[in-house]
Amino acid sequence: MRKIVILGAGAGGTMVAANLRKELKDSEWQITMIDKDEQHHFQSGYLFIPFGLYASEDVLKPKRDFIPSGVDFVVDTVTKINTDQRNLETEKGDTYDYDYLVIASGCRIVPEEVEGMMDSWREDVFDFYSLDGAVALRDKLKYFDSGKVVLNIAEFPYKCPIAPMEFVFMADWFFQVNGVRDKVEIEFVTPIDNIFTKPVAAKALAAFAKKKNVKVTPFFDLARVNPNEKTIESHKGDKVGYDLLVSIPPNFGSKAILDSAMGDPMGYVQVDKHTLKAQTADRIYVVGDATNAPTSKAGSVAHYMSYTIVENLVREIDGHEPLASFDGHATCFLASGFEKAILLDFNYEVEPLPGKFPFPGMGPFTMLKETFGNHWGKMMFKWVYWNLLMKGLELPLEAQFNMAGKLRQAA
Repeated sequence: MRKIVILGAGAGGTMVAANLRKELKDSEWQITMIDKDEQHHFQSGYLFIPFGLYASEDVLKPKRDFIPSGVDFVVDTVTKINTDQRNLETEKGDTYDYDYLVIASGCRIVPEEVEGMMDSWREDVFDFYSLDGAVALRDKLKYFDSGKVVLNIAEFPYKCPIAPMEFVFMADWFFQVNGVRDKVEIEFVTPIDNIFTKPVAAKALAAFAKKKNVKVTPFFDLARVNPNEKTIESHKGDKVGYDLLVSIPPNFGSKAILDSAMGDPMGYVQVDKHTLKAQTADRIYVVGDATNAPTSKAGSVAHYMSYTIVENLVREIDGHEPLASFDGHATCFLASGFEKAILLDFNYEVEPLPGKFPFPGMGPFTMLKETFGNHWGKMMFKWVYWNLLMKGLELPLEAQFNMAGKLRQAA
């Protein structure tokens, strides 16, 4: 029996497993998923925990609820990938051979990479990119009624590029609802030239930030956190003071990728950005946050990637070359408070543009504008995630980017 191993049972790995199992005969192919955790995390839900909108139970479900029938699930930590022998070694001492490997190991925050950050971690410095961090930040925000909140992006790339903007926009709403917004400063500090990487979207989002009285400080390349004086400091020596620092720490790929010397210096696997096939070893595909593909590290991207990976794996098994079909498509709802959200839809070549999505002229969603309809789409996503995506069911959305409904003249 031939073997496919999927390293990681998060969103990307689960979607690949569900669709692979449909395509391949059980009698010919054994599919094994290996993950260190029994619990599946709805990671985009972390954002709502600090503001009291979600609790831990809203973002956790057993992974076994979503493992497709006919797929073996192993709870263990992969420590080494031996590409020459085509096997994986685990913490428990087991070895798993593969004919094909799908890497879906995601990425992780590494706050210890920043000098001084750990000295006041979870005291005055918090994250919301982990469940523990989101819960701790909720407890801190609960009684925060005056002072300066600084959101800092340490470096690129990082998971879910819109999440930092979501946080400061939601913070504006949160402090207004609590009647203390006039006593709280909010500052967004980033290493790039604007609030977002894409010019048209950056202009629109910067306007939203200005309207919400969120100060944007660009070109700040974080060197260290000075916990005693409560400042962050750039490599140029510039400083920004804070009472509460919400950090997007450096994001690295899996330690197993680094230890196996099969990724870039940050632990991301180098792939052909259109086929999603690993460039450093044969018979390996990579999905989601684990890749170095120049697109967003987000759930929607993993969803769109999964179709390309399944198709190309089956093509290789059948003796054909993989197709260069993934175009970097990302669809992101950005929560902006007051029951509104902003929608972005883009790919490698086309940045987010205004217009209607997914149906031209009809929507129901509106791109680069704050609307209640977009808020509905954002809030519905949790149900879609648990009940459709994680069960391998198709959404009425094209995996490839479509210009229909977008205003080209805004480019």
